[in-house]
Amino acid sequence: MAGGPAADGAGVGANAPKSKLVGILMVAFSAFGGILFGYDTGVISGIKEMNAWLREFGDPATNHPSGYNITSSTESLVVSILSVGTFFGALFGAPIADFLGRKWGVVFACLVFSIGIAMQTAATAIPLFVVGRVFAGLGVGLVSVLCPMYQSECSPKWIRGAVVSTYQWAITIGLLLAAVVNDGTKDRTGADAYRIPIALQFVWAGVLAGGMALLPESPRWLIKRGREEDAAAALSRLTRLPSDHPEVTQELSEIRENLEHERAIGESSYADCFKWNESKIGFRTLTGIFIQAWQQLTGINFIFYYGTTFFQRSGIEDPFLITIATNIVNVFMTLPGMYGVEKFGRRRLLLIGAVGMCVCEFIVAIVGVAVPDSNIAAQKVLIAFVCIYIAFFASTWGPIAWVITGEIFPLQVRAKAMSLSVASNWLWNFGIGYATPYLVNREAGSAGLEVKVFFIWGSTCACCIIFTYFCVPETKGLSLEQIDEMYQHTMPWRSHIYRNRLLAGGVAPSGKPADSEKAEVSSTTEKVEVGH
Repeated sequence: MAGGPAADGAGVGANAPKSKLVGILMVAFSAFGGILFGYDTGVISGIKEMNAWLREFGDPATNHPSGYNITSSTESLVVSILSVGTFFGALFGAPIADFLGRKWGVVFACLVFSIGIAMQTAATAIPLFVVGRVFAGLGVGLVSVLCPMYQSECSPKWIRGAVVSTYQWAITIGLLLAAVVNDGTKDRTGADAYRIPIALQFVWAGVLAGGMALLPESPRWLIKRGREEDAAAALSRLTRLPSDHPEVTQELSEIRENLEHERAIGESSYADCFKWNESKIGFRTLTGIFIQAWQQLTGINFIFYYGTTFFQRSGIEDPFLITIATNIVNVFMTLPGMYGVEKFGRRRLLLIGAVGMCVCEFIVAIVGVAVPDSNIAAQKVLIAFVCIYIAFFASTWGPIAWVITGEIFPLQVRAKAMSLSVASNWLWNFGIGYATPYLVNREAGSAGLEVKVFFIWGSTCACCIIFTYFCVPETKGLSLEQIDEMYQHTMPWRSHIYRNRLLAGGVAPSGKPADSEKAEVSSTTEKVEVGH
């Protein structure tokens, strides 16, 4: 694989028994990186509404219970600046993964993240707090590339989608932890009300760095570096087989063949990611970039960045408690998605999820506009459909966007295309985080949309339906080489037919139907015999 962030081949131990639980758990642990992202996303949502934080960083105001408030511009900066760091962290992810390796790249990312947390914990003014958010973002951006990369390269094909989905599940757990911690400290009167939730992130970074240091390195990266014995040892740990076992030997041989193919292709540039050829490289790169963009444009981060504020302004009595409830839905509804991605397929779940989210968001918008805040029944309906909307996202677009990003890129551009896709996620994350206060707040210079913003999110989910139908193929159960072959010979909306033929062995390596190729060989043989 050129550059190497996503998996190649059939995945490690493709032919090994499906009971190799220890190796799978080792790979799944790297998903802990999602907690850094999820917790940092969720913690700022509550912190910026805490009286202690507003007294420290805000300005005197009569329209807030604490007597202090922050402007829309400050709120936008504090929330969205994390995504500036994550955008650049995602772009640096590919070269750092190739230079340091997958696991030590994650350890390095945790160090950068911890520097940012230290700055935020010590800050007494907005400038240092913002710089700390940028450094934390750099670390999270690196992790968001390196952890799915490590998982894709080291997990077996038969469970690769579910394993990579654990990264999204870890994000939801991080969001829930942040909501619980915020609720537990919000009533403290001193600076520890917000410093405890922030400083707790040192624990998450320490657990991830310590755990990754003990895990085996990606065998593919080790072979690329010429460390054959280390690669055999790493693969042995992942498959729980002796290093001289035929399964391990075969897998290492396949990795070497892929590496030779990579060297024959040569180094790729970012311009190569947008070439339009028979492999549809440009189309695949744009699919990865846009599926991450559409994931953000579903409006999910509006709930997790500004949910506490939104529920508070909607007349709900305990917005912190409602935030915990929505995060519980998010955590537990990700589990069906992890199961369904291998049971029902990627494409089908993305379509179902987009339709469900679209309907829920339009209902929330209509109820919010048609019924006053004082109507308790209407507020319950609003909360219920927000929770159903989150359930659709958590079981479909949340985990599956990451699975698709790890699967669809060809060998020669995989590293750079994946970093572009993840960078797209963070770029849109920043844009939405920055624009939302201006869209929803009632103050001079803001649109004051409030709940009407859900009309926007409903419309973008309708676009997600169109995008998925025309651009996302069904890749369930296919090796990454088979996915590459499918892109060469069919279009996404017909992919399920070609996929079934691949799985049934009805397609030869040339891409032609196997029966057709056999007939050609037979015809050629007959001609040779006649000639003789």
